[in-house]
Amino acid sequence: MIRKKREAIEWLEFELFGEHPELVHAVFLRHGGASHGPFHSLNVADHTGDNPEHVEENLSRVRSILNLEKLVTSHQVHGAEIKKVEDIPKKLPQCDGLMTNEPNLGLMVMHADCQAALFYDPIHQAFAAIHAGWRGNVQNIYQKTVEKMQRAFHSKPEDLLVGISPSLGPDHAEFKNYAEELPEAFWPFQTKPAHFDLWEIARSQLEESGILPHHIEIASICTFAAHDDYFSYRREQLTGRHGTVAFLRKF
Repeated sequence: MIRKKREAIEWLEFELFGEHPELVHAVFLRHGGASHGPFHSLNVADHTGDNPEHVEENLSRVRSILNLEKLVTSHQVHGAEIKKVEDIPKKLPQCDGLMTNEPNLGLMVMHADCQAALFYDPIHQAFAAIHAGWRGNVQNIYQKTVEKMQRAFHSKPEDLLVGISPSLGPDHAEFKNYAEELPEAFWPFQTKPAHFDLWEIARSQLEESGILPHHIEIASICTFAAHDDYFSYRREQLTGRHGTVAFLRKF
């Protein structure tokens, strides 16, 4: 991934999307915001206990960095629902994935240890922004995203490009009750007792959905381990959320 900085705000961009400047995207780190304490500093979520004014200021800074007016997010519920949006909705949609082919409409995923995934179809000029925690992996939200994009935009799996943000790494993805929580298909991805490689689980699910191996970029950066740059729910419980944002720039 490529790390960038403007003023005090820092973000990552996927190298995979480098040949597609029309897809503007950013995985924002925790720097350059207005929040304090455990939410320090670029927390974009208003459900964590942070000062709402600070959250709104952080979102304003995100929009300003991207030169973006319209930004849509959702009420994430650790499910596998993906909804198509064409404008800012009157009511926050309850889902863990958003997709659109509308120009200049930003979609944002909030995350702290969970995977934020961007799916881009450069042929049909459409994309999806997906939130996938381990429950999302269990429900195979990635396969459902491919299927939804096929139906909504006529996307072909072999054309899709997928980038997955920094997230919980195998050294810290512990599931003490994995026999009850994770399907047996995940058990071969155990790296040491009760620890699982969620990155490789995601890669496997994407490839099984028809995504080509060289069309997948996984950051392989552990949010739990990299305290200075990333919020981590597992590490701190009371913490902020990152924003991963994308939109199609049309002039």
